Amino acid sequence: MNRFALLSNLQQTIQEELVICNIGLPSQELYKINDKANYFYMLGSMGLASSIGLGLSLSVNKNVISIDGDGSVLMNMNTLATIGNRAPSNYTLLILDNGSYGSTGDQKTFTNEGTSLKDVAIGAGCKNVIQCSGKQTNENLKKALADKDNSYVIISKISSGNVLTKPIPLNAVTIRDRFRKKIGLVNYL
Repeated sequence: MNRFALLSNLQQTIQEELVICNIGLPSQELYKINDKANYFYMLGSMGLASSIGLGLSLSVNKNVISIDGDGSVLMNMNTLATIGNRAPSNYTLLILDNGSYGSTGDQKTFTNEGTSLKDVAIGAGCKNVIQCSGKQTNENLKKALADKDNSYVIISKISSGNVLTKPIPLNAVTIRDRFRKKIGLVNYL
């Protein structure tokens, strides 16, 4: 299962959740599958979807899911320590681990070699870390969202490969403003 197939498979589960999606092709693919105002597409800041999602989860009562890639998490591994020690129970980090930097040409990441994001997350203090196949991801995500007492890190092992997509036709201000409106922060500065 590749990233596009997994994101398509997750649609019924994430319809009403607040989703922060990784920069580049993951955001473009999610937009192509089912654009929603509660999906915040990253247009910059590689490696920060997990940090933005964590900050949001500390500010709202709804479930927040950061959809991040293995390459982005490798660029910002220090956020795993903050997640492990401070994430509230409404936060889930979903890492789509395809072993490559999909948005820049499918160059291999270190998860293709000896780096285990599961071991890193556990070592950083994350208590509920699940590594699974793409086919098992939706069920594990449902369990994480239903657990009102714990945060989760789910590492979904999927195959590399991209679906041809067009750039998201929304600018960053439009994405920000409609997301703020959706979560009730219209007048928040």
